[in-house]
Amino acid sequence: MNLRMDFNRLKKIALRLKLYHIPFWLGYHLVWLTINVGSLSQVWEYLLHSDSSVKFYFYVIFQIIGVYFNLYYLIPKLLYVGRYASYIFSVLATILVCNAFIVSGYFLASYLSGKTLFELFGVYPYQFTTIYFVWALPSTVASMTLGMSIKLGKNWLQAEKRRLRLEKEHLETELKYLKSQINPHFLFNTINSIFALIHKNPDLASESLANFSDMLRFQLYECNDEQIPLEKELRFIENFIDLEKLRLDPEHTEMQFDILDQTLHQKSIAPFILIPFVENAFKHVSKGKGQPNFIRMTLKVTDSYLKLHIENSKGPNGLGHEDERPKGIGLTNVERRLHLLYPESHSLHIDDQKDRFSVLLKLEWQKN
Repeated sequence: MNLRMDFNRLKKIALRLKLYHIPFWLGYHLVWLTINVGSLSQVWEYLLHSDSSVKFYFYVIFQIIGVYFNLYYLIPKLLYVGRYASYIFSVLATILVCNAFIVSGYFLASYLSGKTLFELFGVYPYQFTTIYFVWALPSTVASMTLGMSIKLGKNWLQAEKRRLRLEKEHLETELKYLKSQINPHFLFNTINSIFALIHKNPDLASESLANFSDMLRFQLYECNDEQIPLEKELRFIENFIDLEKLRLDPEHTEMQFDILDQTLHQKSIAPFILIPFVENAFKHVSKGKGQPNFIRMTLKVTDSYLKLHIENSKGPNGLGHEDERPKGIGLTNVERRLHLLYPESHSLHIDDQKDRFSVLLKLEWQKN
C-alpha cells in the first residue's frame, strides 16, 4: 500500500513538473545525433568521450529553453490575446538568441578540449555564419516548430473535445426534458378526444387509451439509452399517429403512413430522432375544406439505411393550426442532434413551399 502511495505521489509530481518531457526531448535529439554519428554505440562513445560533445548539450539545453519560453510565456501572453505582430517578433528574437547560445557551445568545446575549431568541426572562427545559419539555425527552428505544433494541436483537440462534450450534454439535457414532459396541448387534446369517444365508440376509446398509455410508458421509462430498437420507436410513432388522427377530419384529410421494411436484421436508432418530423406534419397540416389536405409518410428500412419521407399540405397563410404549439425539441434541435449522433451518415432535405411542406431524411446504419 505504501509503495503504491509513493508511486502515485511521484506520478503527480512528475505530471505537475512535466518531467515526462525530458525523455521526449532527449529522444528527439538522440535520434538526430544517431543519424549524424552512426550507430548507438558510436553515439554513446561520442557523448562520453568526444571533445566536441559539449555542443550537443548546448543544443539540448537552449532549444528546450526556447521551446518552453515560447509555449508557456509567449503563446499565453501574446498569441492567445491577439497580439500577433508582437508574438511573431518575440518568437524570431527567441530563436536568434537561443541559436547564439548554441553556437557558443562550439567555441566552448574548442576551449575546453584545447583544440582549434577547425580540428574539432572543420571550420575556422571567421566562418561563424556557417555555424550559426547552416548548422544551428535549421535545428533550432525545427525544434521550436515541433514544440509549438504539439502544443497548439493538443490545445485544439482539448477545446474540440470540450465543445463536443458541452454540446452533447446540452442535447442530452434537452432530450431528458423532452422525455420528462408531455406537450400539454397534445395531452389535453388527446384526453378530450378519448373522452368524446367513450359514448360514441367505446372500443375505439379503449384502444386509444391503451395507445396513449404505451406512449407515456415509452416516453418516461423505455428510452433512456443512447440507442433503442427501431421497432420501439416505430411503435411510438404509430401510436402518436393513431391519436392525432382522432382530431383530423377523415372526409377532408388524406392520411397515409407506409412502412417498407426490407431488412431481416434488428436495427437501433437514437430515441426521438424521427418523431419531431411526424409531429411537425400534424402541427402544420392544412385544415381548410375547400382545398386538398393531406399527410403522406413513407418509411423505408433496409440493411444499409433508413429513409423517411413526409409531406403535408399547408394553408394559405403557411400554417395549419391557428394555435401554435411549442415545438418541443423542434426541427432545429433535431438537426443538431443529427449532426452530433450521425455526423457522417445522414442527409436531411427540407422543402418549405407555399402550399406544402416536405422532409426527406436518410440515415445510414452505423457499423458497430
